[in-house]
Amino acid sequence: MIGSRAVGRTQLDSSTPVDVIDIKEVTKDVGQVSLNQILNYVAPSFSSNTQVISDGTDHIDPASLRGLGPDQVLVLINGKRRHTTSLVNINGSFGKGSVGTDLNAIPTSAIKRIEILRDGAAAQYGSDAIAGVINIVLEDSTDKLRASISYGGNLSKNAEDNFDGETFQANVNYGVKVGEKGGFVNVAGSYDKRQPFNRQKEFTGTIFSDYNRPDLYPNPTGKDITEEELARRGETRADYVSRIGQSKNEGGSIFINSLFPVSDKTEIYAFGGLNYRLGESAAFRRQPAQLHQTVASIYPNGFLPLIQTNNYDRSLAAGIRSEINGWKVDFSNTYGNNTIDFGVKNTVNASMKESSPTSFEAGGYRFTQNTTNLDFTRFFDDVLAGINVAFGAEFRYENYQIVGGEESSYANYGKVRQIGVDGNGKPIYVQDFNGNINTLFAVNGTALAGGAQAFPGFLPANEVNANRHSVAAYLDTEFNFTKDFLVAAALRYEDYSDFGSTLNGKISTRYKLGNYVLRAAASTGFRAPSLHQLYFSATSSLFLDGAISNSGTFTNDSRAAKLLGIPQLNEEKSKSVSAGATANWGKFKLSVDGYFIRIDDRIIYTGSFTGSNAANASAQDKEIYELLQQANATSARFFANAIDTETKGIDVVLTYQDRLGAGKLRGDLSATFSKTNVVGDVHASDLLKGKESTYFDRSSRIYLESAIPRTKINLSLNYSLDKWNVYLRNVYFGEVDAATNTVADSQTFSGKVVTDLSFGYAFNKNISLTIGANNLFDIYPDETKIGGNRGAGYFVYSRTGQQFGTGGRFAFARLSLSL
Repeated sequence: MIGSRAVGRTQLDSSTPVDVIDIKEVTKDVGQVSLNQILNYVAPSFSSNTQVISDGTDHIDPASLRGLGPDQVLVLINGKRRHTTSLVNINGSFGKGSVGTDLNAIPTSAIKRIEILRDGAAAQYGSDAIAGVINIVLEDSTDKLRASISYGGNLSKNAEDNFDGETFQANVNYGVKVGEKGGFVNVAGSYDKRQPFNRQKEFTGTIFSDYNRPDLYPNPTGKDITEEELARRGETRADYVSRIGQSKNEGGSIFINSLFPVSDKTEIYAFGGLNYRLGESAAFRRQPAQLHQTVASIYPNGFLPLIQTNNYDRSLAAGIRSEINGWKVDFSNTYGNNTIDFGVKNTVNASMKESSPTSFEAGGYRFTQNTTNLDFTRFFDDVLAGINVAFGAEFRYENYQIVGGEESSYANYGKVRQIGVDGNGKPIYVQDFNGNINTLFAVNGTALAGGAQAFPGFLPANEVNANRHSVAAYLDTEFNFTKDFLVAAALRYEDYSDFGSTLNGKISTRYKLGNYVLRAAASTGFRAPSLHQLYFSATSSLFLDGAISNSGTFTNDSRAAKLLGIPQLNEEKSKSVSAGATANWGKFKLSVDGYFIRIDDRIIYTGSFTGSNAANASAQDKEIYELLQQANATSARFFANAIDTETKGIDVVLTYQDRLGAGKLRGDLSATFSKTNVVGDVHASDLLKGKESTYFDRSSRIYLESAIPRTKINLSLNYSLDKWNVYLRNVYFGEVDAATNTVADSQTFSGKVVTDLSFGYAFNKNISLTIGANNLFDIYPDETKIGGNRGAGYFVYSRTGQQFGTGGRFAFARLSLSL
C-alpha cells in the first residue's frame, strides 16, 4: 500500500489517507476513456481537464491533487518513480509554468488499481510529493484475455450537426504464467482516436479592412469593412471561426508487466511501455485583416494554423528482489523518456511574403530520467508489537533538451539580426536574412511578423542539452507499540548537483478504537525546480487579455533576467499537517481528513515584461527592448521563486455495500473542500520594485487560487442484478474564476452538477455490452459574458477557469470480451 513500506498494510488502517481505485470496475461503467478524465470524475481531490489553444498542453492534460500544481504530485508505477513529460505548460492554462506527468500515456487496460496517497510524502519518496502520491499498480493476471471496443461522441445541442468529437478506443490485455512459482508476463495494448470539436459560434472582430479591397478602396485607412464584404461574398462570421473545443488525437500504447522467480527467495521483475500519439490542435485563426501575419497571395481568406504534436513516450523498469538474513532487498533501475516534436501546417512566415512555405518543422523537446534504487525492508515481530524498518538509497540522472526548428520556422526575414555581443554586452547586428537593413512592412505600415504563425520554431539560441544528477538516502520506520497504536517516522536526505541539498522528515500516527481509527501526520517536503524551468527558452504565441502576441521566455541566467534582478531558481519548501478518522460499520465505511499545506518560494511563470525604444526610456528598458527584438518577441517572461501559498481543506469518503433484493448495491459518496491562498509579499528584487504586479500578475494568482473547483462532490450508485448492471453518478463541480489581469473582466462561473448514467448487460460470462451517457442532461459551464474573456467571440466558454469541459452530453457504447 502506498504511504507505507510495511507488508500487508490496508487502506483503512493506514496512518495517512489513501484512495484505492479498481480501474477494471470503473471503466466498465463509464464513457471516459483517458486516465485523466476517469480520475477527474472518480477521485474528488484529483482535478484535470483537456485544454484548448495551449499548444502541446492541448494533448497533455495538466493534473492536480488537492488544488496544488501538476508538478507537486509524484507519480509512481509499481512503486517506482515515473518520468515527467518534456513539455512545460506556458500557454494560458491551469498549471501554467509547471511540468507534470502524462497519465494518458498509460493505457487503462494495463492497470490493476490506482492508489492515491493524499498526504505530503517527500520524506518518503523524494521531490514533488508535496500534495501526495499517485501509485499505478499494473495488471498481473494470467490465463485470461480481456478486450473491449468503445465508441462515443458528443450528442449535444451545441455540437456540429448535433454530433461531434467522436472517440474510438480499443483495449486488450492478456497474461501468461511463467513457471510454477508465481511468474508471469502480462501484456496490454490500446488504440485511441479522438476527433476534434469546436464551440466557437462566430468571430466578432475585424475580418476585413479596406486594405483587403484596394479595388474598392484606393485610399485605405484601416476601416473595418467586414459586414459589407461578407454580404458581397454571401458568407457569415461563422465561416471565419477558429477551433475552440477539443484537439484531434490518435495513437496507441503497449505495456508489459512481468515477474520471473529465480529461487524461493529471489525474483526478477520488469515492466514498462511505449506510447505514441499524433495530436493536431488549432491555433487562433489569422484573419485577412491581419496584414502583418498573413500572405494574401497564399491565403486570400486568412487561414487556421494547425499545430501537430508528435508525442513519444517510453519507459522500462527492471530489478531483482531477494531476502538476505531476514532483510527484503530490492535493487532496481527505472528509465523513462518523453520526446515531443512540433510541426506547423496551414500557416506562413509572413516576412517571407509569397515565397513562404505553408508547413514548418518547429523543433521539439526531449526529457530523460534514469533512477537507480537500492531498498532494504525488515519486520521485527519480537520488538513491541512489531517494528518495520526500511532504508535505502537512490541515484537519479536527468537530461533535458530543446531541439531547434528549421530556419524558416523562426526567422524574421524583414529585420536585422544579431551575430554576437561586444565587450559591454551590447548586441552586434548584421544585415537581415534578405541582405537588407530595413524592416519589411505590410501595406498598412505594420512590420511583417517573422517565424511560423501560431508556433514559431525554436531558435538556435533556444537549443539546450542540460543534465543533472541527485543522490538520496532515507530511513522509514513504523513502530507498532500495540496492535492498535502505530507511530511511523521517515527521514530523507537528497543532494542535487545544481541547487544543493535538502533534508526532510515526516511523522505520523494511527490509533484504533474498535471500529474506529484516529490518524494524524506532519511532514516537511520540497520540490526541486525542473530542468525545464531552469533551461527552457522560446518564443510563443500567447493570448493575453484579448490579444495575440509573441512572448519570449528567458532563462534565469540570461541578460534579460539580470536586468530585472530575477535570481537563480531554488527548491520549493513545504510544511504540511493532517488529521483524520475512519469508521468501519460493516456495510458503511467512512473517512474524514483535514489538511494544511504551506509552500514557501513557490515557482511561478511571471507576467509579461516589455521594453521600450523611446527616446526618454531608461537604459534598462532600451536594452530589454533590443533583447526582445532579437527573440522576435514583444514581451519577456521568466520562472521565479516569487510567492508563498497556504492550502487547507477537508476530504470525506463514505462507501456502502449490501444486497438489495436479489441484486447488489454499492454506493460511494466522496467530497473535497479546499482553498489555496497566496500569503505574504511577492519576493521581488530591488530592480523589480514597482513592477510586482507584472512579476506576479493577477491572472497568475487566479490560476493558483480559483481556476479549478475548490469544491467537488461525487455520489455514485451501482446496482447489479443477474445479467444487468445500472450505474448512476452525479458529480458537483464547484465554482471557478476567469484568470484575467483586467479587474473589469472578472467573472465567476457557477458550480454545476453533471450526471452520468449507463446500463450494462452480460450476454454470457464472456461478452457484455454497456451503453450510456456522460453528462446526461447536456450541462455546460456558464458562458463568458464579458468582452475581454470572450476574446472577439473565441471563447463562448472560459479557457482559463475550467470545471468539466465543453463537450456536452457524451453518448457511448462499449463491447467487452473476457475469455
